[in-house]
Amino acid sequence: MRDAVVTPEGDRIRWVEAPGQDPPRVYVHGLGATSPAYFTESAVHPLLAGRRSLLIDLLGHGMSDRPTGFSYTLEGHADALAEALTRAGVTGAELVAHSMGGSVAIVLAVRHPSLVSRLVLVDANLDPIPPGTVSGGSSDIASYSEEAFLAGGWEEVRDRAGSHWWATMRLAGREAVYRSAVHLTRGTVPTLRDLLHDLEIPRTYLLPEADGPLPGADALTAAGVRVVAIPHCGHNIMLDNPEAFASATAAALADRTTPPAGRP
Repeated sequence: MRDAVVTPEGDRIRWVEAPGQDPPRVYVHGLGATSPAYFTESAVHPLLAGRRSLLIDLLGHGMSDRPTGFSYTLEGHADALAEALTRAGVTGAELVAHSMGGSVAIVLAVRHPSLVSRLVLVDANLDPIPPGTVSGGSSDIASYSEEAFLAGGWEEVRDRAGSHWWATMRLAGREAVYRSAVHLTRGTVPTLRDLLHDLEIPRTYLLPEADGPLPGADALTAAGVRVVAIPHCGHNIMLDNPEAFASATAAALADRTTPPAGRP
């Protein structure tokens, strides 16, 4: 296990690292998750193995520290992740990022462009989500006040989220889960979708085929974002259909398609 201090208070982000060739590949988990649990099978898959791979836990999650005074905004997560990657000697990384981790990865690519060479977003959040619209999800958590969530609302969320998500969510700080959910549902200005649209690096968006067409897919495709539907899976694509996920991710990372006209 590796670690790096990422805040003035001395809080540490931790990760599991596999040796291999550059450019490095960084795996980033979603809300209430942890990268080793969600991405180890993919990182060692024959189609993806052989790269220096960092399975990193965002601040407040998994093996990383859980400071109660941290903001847990998307920008805060991205800057802390940037500090960890910089201390790890990472530049030009390929980011494979799930759900909230995909949102953080987009912000990271905008704010710290030298750290990111391409993105594979796994059913990532691109738009603001009204609180309370999805039971057991980030909008469910954000429908509480922080005081109510910490006082017992987290137990209600636990029961709705189910044992699978709770297995890793219980490792996260409760302030981290709550504030991360609130800022995820609020999104960014400009929106994450607009930020993704304007990035000038190779970008791929994976989504479950059963969810139907990705809203705004035509505009993203026109901007050079590859949108790929994966069959036989839910939100946790890498766990539900690991073979299809590895195949699609390997194809995305090998793609050398020239960006659309007007882009370098």
